[in-house]
Amino acid sequence: MSTGNRPVHLDEPAWVRRLLLAVSLGFLALFLLLPLAVVFSEALKKGWTLYAEALVEPDALAAIRLTLLVAAIAVPLNLALGIAAAWAITKFQFRGKQALVTLIDLPFSVSPVVAGLIYVLLFGSHGWLGPLLKAYDLKVVYAVPGVVLATLFVTFPFIARELIPLMQAQGNEEEQAALTLGASGWQMFRRVTLPNIKWGLLYGVILCNARAMGEFGAVSVVSGHIRGLTNTIPLHVEILYNEYAYQASFAVASVLALLALVTLVLKSVVEWRSGRQLKDRALPAEFPGAAPLQLKAAG
Repeated sequence: MSTGNRPVHLDEPAWVRRLLLAVSLGFLALFLLLPLAVVFSEALKKGWTLYAEALVEPDALAAIRLTLLVAAIAVPLNLALGIAAAWAITKFQFRGKQALVTLIDLPFSVSPVVAGLIYVLLFGSHGWLGPLLKAYDLKVVYAVPGVVLATLFVTFPFIARELIPLMQAQGNEEEQAALTLGASGWQMFRRVTLPNIKWGLLYGVILCNARAMGEFGAVSVVSGHIRGLTNTIPLHVEILYNEYAYQASFAVASVLALLALVTLVLKSVVEWRSGRQLKDRALPAEFPGAAPLQLKAAG
């Protein structure tokens, strides 16, 4: 809440602030920090030697490789599709625009398990496209392509949904000015649009990558749980846990936990840089003398 350009601070009692802070920290400690600590504690419970052996075991290495491969395919595809969808929705007016926005949100409302079943019904041996795929000796379900497709489905909204409100807020004035000055479509995107959306785009990519590596439900349905072939890290963790190989399961799970921590750090850096960029842009408006000074320094 603010009056003009001056922020207004709420004057709640000190005990209210302390209570809210204590509740927040208690929640974070109980539901976030404690589970992470348990994962690493159980993973290292029997020493570093067994921990390393669990990670270099052939099936574990295959699961790690497949997880990285799926993310390496799904994230760039979602990057291109997300930019295209956001561009179409924010820059053009056409029939069915609201329907497209609704379809982008579909993976958020559909259970990942249902999404996996959809791909089984489409590409399974007894599915709609099963006979055609069999005729050309192509396998989608219970193979790597099925894992990639399921991951694409559940991760598609992250980049598009991050870009749409950002591009709507920025408007089309700068792009129109670039076109008026003779820029091509690619030059306009590379020199005007991309610099304006780069932090939101990177933020969406980070979230998309995190979901791609941690997806379980949809991948579980289409993978067939084939050891060394279609098991990703989350599926391999489940198999080890069901086989009572607790130390090995927590060791592999710690890889996902480390990836989550790295994602959190990257997310925080992007948020910090994005906030700093917005603050720099707002500087001339808050301090009218700053704009001439910046132009003079640039000159």
